[in-house]
Amino acid sequence: MSSRGSQDAHSVEKTVAAHNVDVVEPVKTAAVPIARGEVKGGKEKVVHNAELFAAIQESNINPRSKESIKLYFAIFTAFCCACANGYDGSLMTSIIAMPSFQAAMGLDGDTGPMVSVIFSLYTVGAMVGAPFAAVLSDRYGRLKAMFTGAAVIIIGMIIISSAHGVPQFVTGRFVLGFGIAIMTVAAPAYAVECAPPHWRGRCTGFYNCGWFGGAIPAAFVTFGTNYLDSEWSWRVPLILQATACVFVMGAVFFLPESPRFLMANGREEEAKAFLAKYHGNNDPNSRLVLLEVQEMQEGIKLDGVDKTWWDYRPLLLSHSGRWRMLQVLMISIFGQFSGNGLGYFNTVIFRQLGVTSVPQQLGYNILNQCLSAFGALTAVYFTDRMPRRKVLIAGTFMCAVALASNAGLSTTLDKQQPNPVLSYGQGALASYFLFNIIFSFTYTPLQGAIPTEALETTIRAKGLAASGVIVNAIGFINQFAGPIALHNIRHNYVYVFVAWDCVETVLWYFYGVESQGRTLEQLEWVYDQPNPVKASLKVDKVILDDEGHVAEKVVV
Repeated sequence: MSSRGSQDAHSVEKTVAAHNVDVVEPVKTAAVPIARGEVKGGKEKVVHNAELFAAIQESNINPRSKESIKLYFAIFTAFCCACANGYDGSLMTSIIAMPSFQAAMGLDGDTGPMVSVIFSLYTVGAMVGAPFAAVLSDRYGRLKAMFTGAAVIIIGMIIISSAHGVPQFVTGRFVLGFGIAIMTVAAPAYAVECAPPHWRGRCTGFYNCGWFGGAIPAAFVTFGTNYLDSEWSWRVPLILQATACVFVMGAVFFLPESPRFLMANGREEEAKAFLAKYHGNNDPNSRLVLLEVQEMQEGIKLDGVDKTWWDYRPLLLSHSGRWRMLQVLMISIFGQFSGNGLGYFNTVIFRQLGVTSVPQQLGYNILNQCLSAFGALTAVYFTDRMPRRKVLIAGTFMCAVALASNAGLSTTLDKQQPNPVLSYGQGALASYFLFNIIFSFTYTPLQGAIPTEALETTIRAKGLAASGVIVNAIGFINQFAGPIALHNIRHNYVYVFVAWDCVETVLWYFYGVESQGRTLEQLEWVYDQPNPVKASLKVDKVILDDEGHVAEKVVV
């Protein structure tokens, strides 16, 4: 059984036997946070799942072992898949400002319908590619799907870097989007399925920070090539878009396949060997390994829906499936439409705030990407210790406040034309940078963690494909409507996101499910409950002995 009740019963027996203490009847207590204190000679601690906590305490994975280093390499390879996506986002906001690119494509400025088409065909390709990505990832494995996506991106790079007009360029953008869809379905699934439970938040958060791993180099490259007095000023950055993909295509040959993919496809011994090597210090009898194997065996069906490419019914026709899909929908939509979509048009925004020099606009773009990366990486460090739900509620509301400040100062600045007060423009810029730091801290790590944690193994690739379609549909709205809105209503476009962020805050409060502190399989119990939000906030109490091991568990 995978129910919490059976886990609790077995847990008390095992923890008692392991530490030679007297059997203590579990005591029912209120599900409220409590502070640490001395109880029965040990320290009392609140955890989301006592059995997992006990297994982690005893397993003690060596973070500097050669197995852990190889696991880092695996996560870094997934990270590079996200780099390819982030590179494009920063690349196009810089290239569109270059006069040489506008001349080559026959554009009249950096806003308007034609700019919308150039930006948005990327997301159209990603939407079309997402269902194929799920098939590749489920049928052939996460690694082969990552390799295929990288190859498709390289083909797209060749098309756009050799383009001499808009038709060829937008065709290449479509192919790029198709390849990105394949990589960004397989890579986060691979990262979350390979990571030990207590590293999961940091690993998936680090994966999603790959956006900045691509965006920051792209910002620096375009800043430098802008000084080239030829078409190479924009062709060189386009060619370099393939760098991360070349690395991924070489790296996958040295990496192990995801243990959950192996288990779901009848390769149980290989899955156990992976877990023993990378999660159990090469000990197949490690308590953490035994727990993970048991839960995978219970939770993964060999005849699951991952074997039928068209079957998305579990996400829609069951109570748990609908709640899982709700988490995917919220993080996918809110993670793209909280005002961060303005980042595709940073150079336009900087120009409207009085920064008219192209090199200065590109310099501010570098600064914005670096500040955003700082926010995201800070969050990654704390991800495995921070409650997801509270961060999303507070962070989203703070995003609304920062954008409201930017919009208000921008409105005042606009009214002062043609003799604006410099301090208002500086304040608007500072508010915009602050928004990006807050957004990156709140959403960047969790955009990778929330959907992968919410989805069970046999539906994970399809759910991530559905997420990819949603993300890119919202991205299409951002990239197609953005240039038109910024051209027609200018800074007033920001007020749309101020109002929407307030709505998001309320939705996270009522419908956000907490997933921190549990294994992927243990979340099955949460989503099976009548109210998963309330169930996800339920905690256990454990009593630690002097060595930090669980000596007793009290069911809460």
